Amino acid sequence: MPEPTVPPTPPVPLASLLAREDLGLRQIAGPPATGVVVHWAHTSEMADPYPYLLGGELLLTAGVHIPEAAGSGTYFDDYVSRIVAAGGAALGFGLAPVHDTVPRALVAACEAYGLPLLEVPPQTTFSGVARAVWQLMARARTAELRRVTEAQQSLAAAAARPDPVPSVLRRLAQRVGGRAVLYGPEGTEIAAAGRPDPEVGAALAALAGLVVARGSASASDTIGGAHLTAYALGAGHGFVLAVAAPRRDPGDHTIASVAAVLLSLLTGEHQSGPGAARSSALVRLLLGAAPGEVAGLLGAGPWHVVHACPDGPGGPDPVAASALGAALGSPLVDLADDVVRVLLPAGREPGPQQGWTLGVSAAAEPAEWPVADTQAARALARARATRTALLRHGDRPALGDLIPADEAEAHARALLAPLHPPLTETLRTWLSLHGSWDRTAVALSVHRNTVRQRITRCAALLEADLDDPDVRMELWFALRRTG
Repeated sequence: MPEPTVPPTPPVPLASLLAREDLGLRQIAGPPATGVVVHWAHTSEMADPYPYLLGGELLLTAGVHIPEAAGSGTYFDDYVSRIVAAGGAALGFGLAPVHDTVPRALVAACEAYGLPLLEVPPQTTFSGVARAVWQLMARARTAELRRVTEAQQSLAAAAARPDPVPSVLRRLAQRVGGRAVLYGPEGTEIAAAGRPDPEVGAALAALAGLVVARGSASASDTIGGAHLTAYALGAGHGFVLAVAAPRRDPGDHTIASVAAVLLSLLTGEHQSGPGAARSSALVRLLLGAAPGEVAGLLGAGPWHVVHACPDGPGGPDPVAASALGAALGSPLVDLADDVVRVLLPAGREPGPQQGWTLGVSAAAEPAEWPVADTQAARALARARATRTALLRHGDRPALGDLIPADEAEAHARALLAPLHPPLTETLRTWLSLHGSWDRTAVALSVHRNTVRQRITRCAALLEADLDDPDVRMELWFALRRTG
């Protein structure tokens, strides 16, 4: 029989429900409530609720389904065994209007199968119990978010200390209540924090070696009640963070992941030759060197420019931006104006990244990086408008390329001269999206009526019929020439 699954939400201790005086619940059978958790409440009067349970429920019933002769047969044994098989956490039996007391055979069955049985008094509604579950769950979720946020802040503060690596490991071990170890490229233990345990230590070292051998991002295991997880740091640098914790909650995984990102930054390429070369390139640029003169220090070209924005609400933070750069395989990351820009060697073809929308430029040499940056920005705008995870700039010869560049640019500037920048960008986006008001509004983060007003204004200033495909084509050529 498959293992029951439970939703990734903070569970509610059954003891917390029993402690609610307004509910008046009373446990009358089954194991102690300590250690039992509930993931949601579900009401059912089905004789066999198994097909309707996902696992982790507090199943509520008034006993409408119970036949008159149920106490003399195997009805209650069958009923309770099916709840246990489905992964039900507990059973709540409501008194009145069907039953004045909980059937003794049901109490015996719950004792036999180890299912906590709660008596729900007449004045307590099932909807009230369900509401209490969700209230406790919301409090648990808020507390978990606060715990994770505080842990992230403390880890960031530890990374800024004079001894950043040991400080991050100490703070991580404290937050997860376990042990944290950093292994070097040769599998040697570089630093550790938390109470040592020889058996756990050997298992962590073996798990770290497995991550390196397989080239995987992470691996997990369990030994002696401890949950073990190993995280590869950076892009193939050989450093591994291994964590042993008494539990494996989503919040603890998030905290460990943040520590892994910070340690990746602390142990990454900036500690080695490539990092020194990047520092040298930056200094030369600040002192007036051209991009083409210093590009060789960064690696072999050509390059892609990648623009990315997170799919969820809010903009990216520095940690998320660094993590994206690591996932794409480049430490050359810039975070500005809610967009992450990554300079990526053309040999490392970027792929879709979960939780991000990406626009990718054509391969470009250093002298063409500004053009590539514009291409990536436009590709990102189109990707957001079309809800595409990754969109590449299509760089192929066009009819417009047959016209001498200086003449084409002069004509384009003259044609578009009446338009100011917001109108120009609106027209460019609107034409690129085939005149779609809604998709243009999404790409520009404005209302569709604003798009209509701007396009109408463009038509008036240009004295052109924007419904004419020839006019649209000429304007598109002009917009491409003006960048």
